[in-house]
Amino acid sequence: MSVILRAENISKQYRLGLVGTGTISHDLNRWWHKVRGKDDPFLKIGEVNDRSTKGESDYVWALKDINFEVKRGEVLGVIGKNGAGKSTLLKILSRVTSPTTGEIKTKGRIASLLEVGTGFHPEMTGRENIYLNGAILGMTKAEIRSKIDEIIDFSGCERYIDTPVKRYSSGMTVRLAFAVAAHLEPDILVVDEVLAVGDAEFQKKAIGKMQDISKGDGRTVLFVSHNMGSLQRICTRALLLENGELVYEGSVENTIEKYIKHGERNSKTLINNDLNLPLCVTGAELISDSKGVIDVEDDIKFKITYKVNKADCENSIAIRLVRNGTILFTDFVKINDEYCLDKQLGSFQVISKNFPKRLLKSGSYSVDIHVGIIKKQVIQRVDGVLDFDVELSSKHGYNSSFSKDRPGVIGVNIDWDLML
Repeated sequence: MSVILRAENISKQYRLGLVGTGTISHDLNRWWHKVRGKDDPFLKIGEVNDRSTKGESDYVWALKDINFEVKRGEVLGVIGKNGAGKSTLLKILSRVTSPTTGEIKTKGRIASLLEVGTGFHPEMTGRENIYLNGAILGMTKAEIRSKIDEIIDFSGCERYIDTPVKRYSSGMTVRLAFAVAAHLEPDILVVDEVLAVGDAEFQKKAIGKMQDISKGDGRTVLFVSHNMGSLQRICTRALLLENGELVYEGSVENTIEKYIKHGERNSKTLINNDLNLPLCVTGAELISDSKGVIDVEDDIKFKITYKVNKADCENSIAIRLVRNGTILFTDFVKINDEYCLDKQLGSFQVISKNFPKRLLKSGSYSVDIHVGIIKKQVIQRVDGVLDFDVELSSKHGYNSSFSKDRPGVIGVNIDWDLML
């Protein structure tokens, strides 16, 4: 397949707290270096875009030396935590903003869905905005007219299609915007995580449409999302951004595992002695036969330390196991069939007893812990408090059931008898 998009040494620099370069003196300095054929002096300064630390420079690199290419018909996922540079990259690819250095080379038309209402005029009706977006993409009125019924039907906004867009809810706006972008036949469709605004039914339709675009029509999709399940379903390849830098490029499965290991890991022990909470978790630990990487045959136990600051509030503790952004199960801590753990004041420890062997496939896992009243209120939420890796030893004869490449979220080793 031919290359339809190539990013070459893409970098984007911002000055904190100011628009543009910030001062006339800086602009004149840049201009004077440019007319003399010299490099921009401010490209030599600046820090990576790490939101967790306070830097010393006023300049930050939202993106730094990004290089990749996308072939026609590919669905490329872009993964990274908030602030990694995903949206900045898509804005550069969509020509919304220009890179500080580097170049984007594309073939064909690009349609983008970056934010709610992007490209829509609020005073115009939904129908008028469809024609406006088509014209921006370079389509003739006849071409747009041939697609308009399909767009309206897909969006589910038929009743309000002749109403000004400013009257639409955010969900309606997103549905119509995606329908327009997907049906007006761009060569490259760029979709940010704005789809999270839509309801579950529309998200399912949108994912199906993106699959049809790439497989059936041979067009290219760039997709940013924090929903790892959606990325796995539709993407053929993925990029991992961290602090504005491209740290990994490869298969979706491997990229998600790298993302969990590099960007979403938290401390093994949680300390949160919040006396304002009636019950709070203060520590968590994973106990297994192995240190570090766990084998599918190993016994696994979870130990949780918690403190009751106010008794008889009916608070419980829930533990959730997550793999690649997919929740495998949620279970409540119960002692002698009792879910409420705040019968008396003090600090306590609980440990799981019967976590089944031969259940987890090879891969990376994390544990979330939530505290609250069942079906009513969550008072403490700690995601990713524990993380661990599971590997499959070659000594086992049922390797294929627990391989991470085998479809399914868990592995099951079922014994069979031959009936004569």
